[in-house]
Amino acid sequence: MPLGTLYLIPVPLADEAAAKSFTPYLVDTVNSIKEYIVENEKTARRFLKEAGLKTPQSELLIHDYGKHNRSDGTGEFFKGLQAGNDVGLMSEAGCPGIADPGAEIVEKAHRMGIKVVPLVGPSSILLALMASGFSGQSFTFYGYLPIDKLLRSKKIKELESLSERNDQTQIFIETPFRNNPMLEEILKTANPKTRLCIACDITAATELIQTKTIAEWQKKVPELHKRPTIFLIFHKL
Repeated sequence: MPLGTLYLIPVPLADEAAAKSFTPYLVDTVNSIKEYIVENEKTARRFLKEAGLKTPQSELLIHDYGKHNRSDGTGEFFKGLQAGNDVGLMSEAGCPGIADPGAEIVEKAHRMGIKVVPLVGPSSILLALMASGFSGQSFTFYGYLPIDKLLRSKKIKELESLSERNDQTQIFIETPFRNNPMLEEILKTANPKTRLCIACDITAATELIQTKTIAEWQKKVPELHKRPTIFLIFHKL
């Protein structure tokens, strides 16, 4: 029996951003699938409704891949795929597998010989890079920097040095409720001539994407508390 296909289905990054995120192919795909592996079931069901799902949600089989369900039991997620059924993988927001635990599902699918198909959709990391004006030829995404202030300051200096040495954009994120302390540390630590792009609330009505030097940001510091934000650093003499 042929195996099913695992579709990687992007989810809008912000509320009321569905029209900016959906493609006709994505809508057709969610209407052809009745089984999903999701990071957050509530978010996933809301997304499917917004995407124009015609199948009654009571007929869907949804596997919860939240943080409390990742230690074991993932074999259940693959029974449908092994039986020839197509399955969708969804994150809480953005693209599955990018700064996202869904990468483990994708990796296991490859080991099992299951076809993986990524669908077009929003990635906050790439959208921020596109809008930054920084090098898109060479860039690195680091995820979260250390919480400890001394280690974080050291890491920021390291990223600044790497950017200058390699002509490379350095990208990182922080938990939204720690954005302000992160920004404070960047402005205190980085060279005044280093350029910093702050990409906040991407695709939302409150979207803020601006690139300035550290010295320019120090004159007027934005409020980022609890706002999903991507930080990008580029330093070039």
